Amino acid sequence: MSIKTVHTDKAPKAIGPYSQAATHGDLIFTAGQIALDPATMELIPGGVAEQTERVLANIRAVLEAAGSSLGQVVKTTVFLVDMADFAAMNEVYARAFGDHRPARSTVAVVGLPRSVRVEIEVVAVRG
Repeated sequence: MSIKTVHTDKAPKAIGPYSQAATHGDLIFTAGQIALDPATMELIPGGVAEQTERVLANIRAVLEAAGSSLGQVVKTTVFLVDMADFAAMNEVYARAFGDHRPARSTVAVVGLPRSVRVEIEVVAVRG
C-alpha cells in the first residue's frame, strides 16, 4: 500500500511543505489544524472557543475529503498555548464529538503558528 495525500479547498491549504492529511490503507493522519478560514487564509476572530470550533470544522473537512468523519477518529492531540483555556476548548470539543470518545492527549506548548491559542491533529479510519 502506498501513502497518499489529501487535499480539500474546504480547509486551509498547507502553509509549509506538508499535506492536510496523509493516508495509508484505511488510516488517516491529519496535519495539525489551526483556526484559519479556508477562504481567506486569515485567522478567525475570537478566543479559544471560536478557534476550536474553526479547527474542528477544518478537521471535519479534511476527514470528509479522505472518506471519513469525526465519528471515525481514533486519537486526537490538542496543543494549547495556555492550559487555562482547557475548559473552553473541552466544551467545544465535547459538542463536536458527541458521544464518540477518541483517545486524546492535551499538551501545553510555548507557541503555535500565527499566534493561535489551539492546534489539533487527529488519526482516523475510513468507513
